[in-house]
Amino acid sequence: MTTAREIMTSGAECVATDQTAADAARLMAQHGTGAVPICGPDNKLKGVVTDRDITVKVVAQGRDAGTFPAGDLNQAQAVTIGADDSADEVLATMTQHKVRRLPVIDDERLVGMISIADVAHALPNATTGELVAALSTG
Repeated sequence: MTTAREIMTSGAECVATDQTAADAARLMAQHGTGAVPICGPDNKLKGVVTDRDITVKVVAQGRDAGTFPAGDLNQAQAVTIGADDSADEVLATMTQHKVRRLPVIDDERLVGMISIADVAHALPNATTGELVAALSTG
């Protein structure tokens, strides 16, 4: 059985809730990703901020990314997957919540992220196609 730990990209770095949207953007650029997890002062995951979030919720609204708190971009509740959960659970969670990136947690600690690209590399083409189709529908 393939697990989330085997699919994920490890070493995800968080942007802190008290950092800015610009800090989040710099992390994305530094790591070549389109999203970074948001962590609170307790180092627990609060959500995920995407490049689209910054564009739509900050830049397009005329807000200053250098002062806009990254913590204001997190969701009400972060959607996550356990590191030892199966690939089937990864796919079901991504499909159910319509997310393209999924933080991976082990003992309440962020250990990595799974993106659609990670799924495409790790799982059969038909499975990947089903996920992409599910995420592409309204």
